[in-house]
Amino acid sequence: MPEGHSVHRIARQFSLHFLDKPLALSSPQGRFAEGAARLDGHRMTEARAVGKQMFLAFDNGLWLRVHLGLYGAWDFAGDITADATVSSAGGRMGQTNQRGTILDQDAAEDSNASIGAPRRTRLRMSEQETLRQDQGPQANEFPPPPIGAVRVRLLADDAVADLRGPTACEVLTPEQVEVALGKLGPDPLVDDPKIAEERFVSVVRKKPTPIALLLMDQSVVSGIGNVYRAELLFRARLEPHTPGKLVPEETVRALWRDWTHLLTLGVETGQMLTMDDLDPESYRKALAHRDDRHWVYHREGLPCRICGTNIAMEELGGRKLYWCPRDQA
Repeated sequence: MPEGHSVHRIARQFSLHFLDKPLALSSPQGRFAEGAARLDGHRMTEARAVGKQMFLAFDNGLWLRVHLGLYGAWDFAGDITADATVSSAGGRMGQTNQRGTILDQDAAEDSNASIGAPRRTRLRMSEQETLRQDQGPQANEFPPPPIGAVRVRLLADDAVADLRGPTACEVLTPEQVEVALGKLGPDPLVDDPKIAEERFVSVVRKKPTPIALLLMDQSVVSGIGNVYRAELLFRARLEPHTPGKLVPEETVRALWRDWTHLLTLGVETGQMLTMDDLDPESYRKALAHRDDRHWVYHREGLPCRICGTNIAMEELGGRKLYWCPRDQA
């Protein structure tokens, strides 16, 4: 399931390429025809990511809420950029130079190939982003024909976004959006930093629930999924089964600040990069391969990178939990 950094990157694609443009909305598969008709022809006024959910506002006062879930993905095509991460000051926050993500795999991170993409390019954004250059007689066709079961298509004059397989795709009123947002925990990239930290600390310190479950609870904190959960707990050297109320306050605060750091880094790079202080060669490998970018996630049975103890894996809350029995004792 896409974690918070992916959804923020998707929202920034919409902000860069679809905002303030009249959009044609349709449902090629037919399952969202009524909802698409309510938004068709209107301008997008805001693209907001909160945790794993995205909210797109339109000038008729309605919103499109999308939760990708396990199988959802957005495909972008047209005059789009390979990386739409833009800072609040209007500059580029970072670019991804990993295999399969930029047009020219050998290009430097500040090259034209990694910054932009020609019309024939398609970008898929889900948990793993891929960018390809279409070939064949229809390579320059715009808009490209829908491929597969497209729930909703948003079409501008120079860009198109196709949504497939989401857990949720619905039109909401402003009041319904507020209800939906009220159910979500704080997001470091959305909420006031101090207020958000205090809210997170207060909730965690009251709960008898294991901290490994609390970090996955979207009403406690937005955006953390299975990868970030395992990595945050290891980086804090925290035993995953510790009840939230027994985790020292300074550790809870450190967890929040580390989540802020990792989420920001994920938005910048497009990867859940959770290992720090890497040399240039290790950093390159980490961006290119998942196996080289995490401390414990997906490493069950392999030696811990710090102490050599075999990484453990267990089912907790219906998800796989990875941790080091020694460093997180």
